[in-house]
Amino acid sequence: MQQPNRNRNPFRNTFMYLIVGLAILGIVSLLTNGSSIMSNSRKITSTEFITQLENNEIAEFEVQIGSGVYHVRGEYENETVTEESDEELVQIFQGSPNATSFETEILGNDATLERVTGLADKTETKFKAIPESSAGVWLSFVPVLLMLIPALFLMYTMMQSANGGGKGVMNFGKSKSKDVSKQKVKIRFSDVAGAEEEKQELVEIVEFLKDPKKFTALGARIPAGVLLEGPPGTGKTLLAKAVAGEAGVPFFSISGSEFVEMFVGVGASRVRDLFENAKKNAPSIIFIDEIDAVGRQRGAGMGGGHDEREQTLNQLLVEMDGFEGNEGVIVMAATNRSDVLDPALLRPGRFDRQILVGNPDVKGREAILRVHARNKKLAKNVDLKVIAQQTPGFSGADLENLLNEAALIAARYDRKEIMEEDVDEAHDRVIAGPAKKDAVISDKQRRTVAYHEAGHTVIGMVLSEARTVHKVTIVPRGRAGGYAIMLPKEDQYIVTSKELFEQVVGLLGGRAAEEIVFGHQSTGASNDFQQATSIVRSMVTKYGMSDKIGTVQYEGESQPFAGRQYGAGNQIAYSEQIAYDIDTEIHRIMEEAHQEAHQIINEHREQLNRIAEKLLEIETLDARQIKSLFETGEMPVEEPDDQEEIEKADSFEEAKEKAENEDDSSNLEADKHETTQNNEQ
Repeated sequence: MQQPNRNRNPFRNTFMYLIVGLAILGIVSLLTNGSSIMSNSRKITSTEFITQLENNEIAEFEVQIGSGVYHVRGEYENETVTEESDEELVQIFQGSPNATSFETEILGNDATLERVTGLADKTETKFKAIPESSAGVWLSFVPVLLMLIPALFLMYTMMQSANGGGKGVMNFGKSKSKDVSKQKVKIRFSDVAGAEEEKQELVEIVEFLKDPKKFTALGARIPAGVLLEGPPGTGKTLLAKAVAGEAGVPFFSISGSEFVEMFVGVGASRVRDLFENAKKNAPSIIFIDEIDAVGRQRGAGMGGGHDEREQTLNQLLVEMDGFEGNEGVIVMAATNRSDVLDPALLRPGRFDRQILVGNPDVKGREAILRVHARNKKLAKNVDLKVIAQQTPGFSGADLENLLNEAALIAARYDRKEIMEEDVDEAHDRVIAGPAKKDAVISDKQRRTVAYHEAGHTVIGMVLSEARTVHKVTIVPRGRAGGYAIMLPKEDQYIVTSKELFEQVVGLLGGRAAEEIVFGHQSTGASNDFQQATSIVRSMVTKYGMSDKIGTVQYEGESQPFAGRQYGAGNQIAYSEQIAYDIDTEIHRIMEEAHQEAHQIINEHREQLNRIAEKLLEIETLDARQIKSLFETGEMPVEEPDDQEEIEKADSFEEAKEKAENEDDSSNLEADKHETTQNNEQ
């Protein structure tokens, strides 16, 4: 909650406006020689003045020479009473009805002046002539000034708003980077888990910033730029913050989108200003988050190439490796779209070190869970190692969200600790969405869903070389009426054609079970077909896993730029006959997988019925229950109680020590190899 500003005076603005208003009234009064609309004076016409002068009603008057007209002010012999007006506004401007003085204007010609002076001499009325005053000239500018002040204030406010406020109109070309080092970054390498190899790559950057002489003495050139690339949520920005915390040098952080503005040339100006500030504080680090917003490849779109973004990119290329260079300044950047970056940005001398920050393996996921579980009260039955095994493909952000959802669920049920069932529910919510327990589903649809999911489960138990069944449920979540979670036994970096074919068979197991048990087909298998067709198409066109098509890649990664498909030589790279053969081969593999799914379901019909009936009874089965039902036909009784030690994340010193040990071991191997060669010679 934001604390109120106690020093703020609610009457301050009103008081200031009052002072300004009084000052303006004082200036106007001074310019008008103290005359006031509320004084005991009345405004008369020149004819009334001549008549009153002839009737000897005026005691004295003075004539001030003006431009075109003469201003006359005077005093009456006696107090004059005029008829009252019904309108108060007219009375205010004409003056008081009981007046002792008057004001008027007469024509500034010789005839009028002679007539007035003649009447004054005849009636022996005192009068005097005073020279022209400059007050009238200045007074004519008062209305103009009063109109200009609000207009100028409005223009100033609009310019401030367009600029983002607070920095002035002439500062739109300045960089909006923030010196994160002044904010005392508390993130260290020990707070970054699941990226041990990436941290060891960044140890050299930190060491160079702390002790550059160690490297320059050997003639080494530290990388000018480090590009962190990888999927979203893998900790790229967190690694950059850890480098800032460990290095203890000025760390300028900015987003790629903050360079580009509506005015041409502003982005390039901000790049220059950013590098100037970094050079003044060298050694320093510049971190550009989401650099693909400004570093996209030039000339790849349908429009022209002379735009603000390309000018900003050109200036960035010059600053990173131009004639002047950027000694002592290291540029770090993060992106999840390295395929769209300009090649000139990725060449050696600019981003000459590219670090892939991918999704963590099972060991990394365990370390990440341990970091995020520091401030959470976990029950004793919560095993982070098991959670790590159940979350393949999860990024660091996904794992943090998983534990946060578990904490929210535990708080919803007023628990003092996060239980195992809370983590399990959070896992289902992250994957498929919240459960729809109040949804009204007929018995016929429940049986169809139960046998559909049991079909996936049975095939997963039979074809379990690559993937194992982790959980199956018929509780509807999101758009799914039920689902079966199939997890790989270990982290896979390459997949064989047999494993891909078994995945397709498992995806078609639900449709096969429906056809065998009910003799009809449902729309519940549409997502299964989508995934299966995508896998088979990749097998045929990308991975060369078809004997008929051969080891030719017909469909690679899609182009990141829409404009490239219109260029010459970028049309479809195969003929209509090859397209027909691809479709035929996809259909053949899908049909074989469908037949094998039918065969497995028919051979294990008893297990299918057993698992489906148990799903109708308790709605959800875990891996132990599924295995026990499939093998023995009974539900398990005893719960396993095996806990293993959890991995922890390395600190900066530990990562540095590992890097040095690896260097020592590699040097020792090289020495052994050289000694062996000398002995053989």
